[in-house]
Amino acid sequence: MDFNDTPDEAAFRAEARTFLQANAEPKSRARPVLRLGDLGGDAVAQCKAWQAKKADAGFAAISWPKRFGGREASPILQVIYHQEEENYAVPRGLFEIGLGMCIPTMMTYAQPEQLDRYVRPALRGEEVWCQLFSEPAGGSDLAALRTRAERDGDDWVINGQKIWTSGAHLSDFGIIVVRTDPNVPKHAGLSFFFLDMRSPGIEIRPIHQMSGASHFNEVFFTDVRVPDAQRLGAVGQGWQVSLTTLMNERLAVGEVHRPDVEDLLELARALMLSGNGAVRERIADWYARTQGLKFTRFRTMTALSRGQTPGPENSIHKLVNASKLQDIASYGLDLMGMAGLVMDDDLAEAYAMFQQALLSSPSARIAGGSDEILRNIIAERVLGLPADIRVDKDRPFSQVPTGRR
Repeated sequence: MDFNDTPDEAAFRAEARTFLQANAEPKSRARPVLRLGDLGGDAVAQCKAWQAKKADAGFAAISWPKRFGGREASPILQVIYHQEEENYAVPRGLFEIGLGMCIPTMMTYAQPEQLDRYVRPALRGEEVWCQLFSEPAGGSDLAALRTRAERDGDDWVINGQKIWTSGAHLSDFGIIVVRTDPNVPKHAGLSFFFLDMRSPGIEIRPIHQMSGASHFNEVFFTDVRVPDAQRLGAVGQGWQVSLTTLMNERLAVGEVHRPDVEDLLELARALMLSGNGAVRERIADWYARTQGLKFTRFRTMTALSRGQTPGPENSIHKLVNASKLQDIASYGLDLMGMAGLVMDDDLAEAYAMFQQALLSSPSARIAGGSDEILRNIIAERVLGLPADIRVDKDRPFSQVPTGRR
């Protein structure tokens, strides 16, 4: 593991720092930065304005081809830019799914003329994308999806339901995986498309979360027509295309946000608890975990810097970070006592950051792969343990038992 920037990386870091110093405000440890759950009205406009400014300066997609506004640089430079941007209060949450998952999938499978149409507007923040994968009956088994598409001339007709679709209510386009053949094993009968979220037959219903946010959605499809020209990959190749998206998703959602150890330290100081040995012991434990995650991330950065592809070890980062966020939020409320019930961000300690995090953090343990899925990935692909038994592996999907109805 190499902790030092190469000369080229150091020069780029200085360039990124100069841009951010000139165009953004340094981050405060006080009020949390605007994120997807808060988006609406002026916040969306703020996100789009910042994205356009980044794109104009060449920092929006550093590893992408120059023809689309990128620099064709090493992915390590994108990581370095994100490190520097973390120090500034810039709006986030609107484009991470599109630019981190959807457009990279498009760039792998879409036709050149489609890329010319869709990539640059997404990069500049002019169009928003969402990912239509999860379904109510599938749980964490994406290949068990039931939304179907049937061929009708040059079109496909989609019927079914997706759930937990972040930002669907704000999106212009989406990528979707559907079942096109139920008579083959579940992984073999899928196909992949992109579609206009304003197409007739699409109904979006926001899900009101206990945190007060509504950035997840149910999306219903009733006879939605999608041209075959908008298929990504071959018919029946949807699982392989989905894996491209999922690998990008693991990196895009691996970072879990505040409150962190520093926020817990600030809370303990504000409550005059920093001299309490039990509190110090708990904070020290989370600090040690945070440092472990930091150095695990450095391994990923070292691989990128050397032109290598990071392995499944990144699953460790999300698995540990998501539970750590939930534990820190819960402990922060314990320290506040009865004051932990106050949800008003103008009255509560730390702008009710801990209260909001406790209500929203369970989603971090599901999005981008549940804890159980990530443990399987680590067990099988990192530790080399035997894979789980799959009784449905070679059965046609239409013959897989579904229980009583």
